[in-house]
Amino acid sequence: MSDASTGQSMIRWEQRPNGVVVLTIDDPTQSVNTMNALYTSAMNTVVGRLYAEKDSVTGVILTSAKKSFFAGGDIDLMIAATDAAALFAEIEQMKGPLRRLELLGRPVVAAINGAALGGGLEIALACHHRVALDARSSRIGLPEVTLGLIPGGGGINRTVRMLGLQKALTQVLLSGQQYSPAQALALGLVDDVVATPEEMMAAAEAWILANPDAAQPWDRKGFKIPGGTPASPALAASLPSFPATLRKQLKGANYPAPKAILAAAVEGTQVDIDSALRVESSYLTSIILDPAAKNMMQVFFLDKRAIDAGASRPAGFPRHAASKVLVLGAGMMGAGIAYMCAQAGLQVVLRDLSVSAAEKGKAYSAGLVAKAVAKGRLSQEKADALLDRILATDSIDDAAGADLVIEAVFEDPALKQKLFAEIESVVAPDAVLGSNTSTLPITMLAEGVQRQDSFIGLHFFSPVDKMPLLEIVVGGKTSDATLAKAFDIALQIRKTPIVVNDSRGFFTSRVIGKFLDEAIAMVGEGVDPASVEQAGLQAGYPAAPLALYDELTLTLPRKIREETKAAALAEGAMWQEHGSESVVDRMIDEFDRKGRSTGGGFYDYADGRRVGLWPGLREHFTRAGHTIPFEDMKERMLFAETIDTIRCFDEGVLRSVADANIGSILGIGYPSWTGGVLQYVNTYPGGASGFLARARELARLYGPRFEAPQSLIRLAAADGQYRD
Repeated sequence: MSDASTGQSMIRWEQRPNGVVVLTIDDPTQSVNTMNALYTSAMNTVVGRLYAEKDSVTGVILTSAKKSFFAGGDIDLMIAATDAAALFAEIEQMKGPLRRLELLGRPVVAAINGAALGGGLEIALACHHRVALDARSSRIGLPEVTLGLIPGGGGINRTVRMLGLQKALTQVLLSGQQYSPAQALALGLVDDVVATPEEMMAAAEAWILANPDAAQPWDRKGFKIPGGTPASPALAASLPSFPATLRKQLKGANYPAPKAILAAAVEGTQVDIDSALRVESSYLTSIILDPAAKNMMQVFFLDKRAIDAGASRPAGFPRHAASKVLVLGAGMMGAGIAYMCAQAGLQVVLRDLSVSAAEKGKAYSAGLVAKAVAKGRLSQEKADALLDRILATDSIDDAAGADLVIEAVFEDPALKQKLFAEIESVVAPDAVLGSNTSTLPITMLAEGVQRQDSFIGLHFFSPVDKMPLLEIVVGGKTSDATLAKAFDIALQIRKTPIVVNDSRGFFTSRVIGKFLDEAIAMVGEGVDPASVEQAGLQAGYPAAPLALYDELTLTLPRKIREETKAAALAEGAMWQEHGSESVVDRMIDEFDRKGRSTGGGFYDYADGRRVGLWPGLREHFTRAGHTIPFEDMKERMLFAETIDTIRCFDEGVLRSVADANIGSILGIGYPSWTGGVLQYVNTYPGGASGFLARARELARLYGPRFEAPQSLIRLAAADGQYRD
């Protein structure tokens, strides 16, 4: 047995007596393996050695020393890239060793010991056989499209040749879905799944010894792509549906990656594999240099990495983990919070006015785990254990010793304070006291408890089990120790935390209102409501604004508006009436249309399903022939949210740029192609100066709400950017 270091210890070489070489990837500079310069150099070196010593090599096992198999491309390098020719050459240099590996003439097996996403799966796809460890946290897939990128390490062309064009596009490339090892096996991304690392290595070696002449199917004579190529009559007949479906999914928004994936996949089927790989490299080059991709890399990697690393967490406090949580209120929000906490392993006391109401809330969790079991994502044993961790009750005594409280009842300050007064002496003396309020000032709510330093806002988003964000709101007397605990709890229950200071509406609820108000104001001005909805979708919002407003119900935003107005006037401030107010008031008071839950709002509904815009909108609001530039419609929504975000900074509500960008995308649906609500300013044509000029134009055309804050004017004068 021989042992040698290769590529500065990035890839360790170990040859067994039977000639099988085990290559273990282990980047000494990082906690995960990525396709950085060290990897490229090491892989070139080790593949060269395999060719040089091929006569003594029986086969190759490629595995990892990390908890994950391989994490993917180096985002920092991609964000920094500016030169197309140099970038294309780097991509080709990175892919070259993988192509040489599959042409080695010896069987090559990927022993996938953990997550293999993006570039990690692409490395595995270049092997002749893939054995995956059935690890709990392991996910396998090509999620690049969800991050504004495309698979460029051979993933597009190899999955198309393995699965066929239609299956590869719909189930892997355009969905970006991440699969468990068992699901990846069923799909055909891996060939075997085993229970232990020892079994994984044994299975890999056994396959090598049984398949000495292994080669990729596409390198064998007579290979045909499953399902055919665009020249095949059957595929040619269905091919036009792909771009049509893609257009429908994108809704005209600025997301270039899915289009590039479709083009690279289709073009790649019409040429040999080597030419196809170069086509793929060309498309990846163009995507990496596209501003939308750079924005999405900035927010989903750099900003999120900073947040997850604790950039917003006070330093100097020990790590904290909650063990027992009291959830007050078993409605939709409380039920979702209970599920997330139980899923993370906490003991949950779900309390409501009656046991039957609490049991109804627990039934929400039962429904979710039943679906997970049916889809094979959860065993029945684990599902039963999760439900056993939730106690549905009406008794305060069951909350004894809870070290976390999350209140999730109606937006009624008196009710919230009453509930905290009842339980404060029952829960642990150092328990975190959290309120899920979305608009009420935390400092005011804290007046109802004795330990105001332990009181904090924990604003979840609906549906809780799907929305990844948690907005942590620091009250006037909230201690840093409590904030540190809340931050740790957010990560414990697998939420992305942003930290904001107290104010009515905080950050997310306040800013999303600007987007919705701007859309409704346009309806009030006489713009056709269908155009308003289309503008919202083409701007990149995940839901059209009028449809979203119906989901909220028209009465709730009006109630919040009236409370905010009353508070402002009581403080001696001026209230600047918005064009949306009269529209909402007429919808409620004159036409009795209050939203989806009441049977009708901006849309009509049949059996609870949206069937179309209410014809009364055009009858009562639309002015025949009146329109405004479509670009103005899109940018009024985008600018309204961004300008108010800047005001949130000026008023001390927001603490960091990363929190603003992540919070705007994950919490309130700001278009992800922008990179977030402040990154939008950074990359607007002309930067901050260009954004300022456009804001002034919108203010002149549509009102003073678009007037730029002084801080933006100063930033533009300094040619600056929003950065932490």
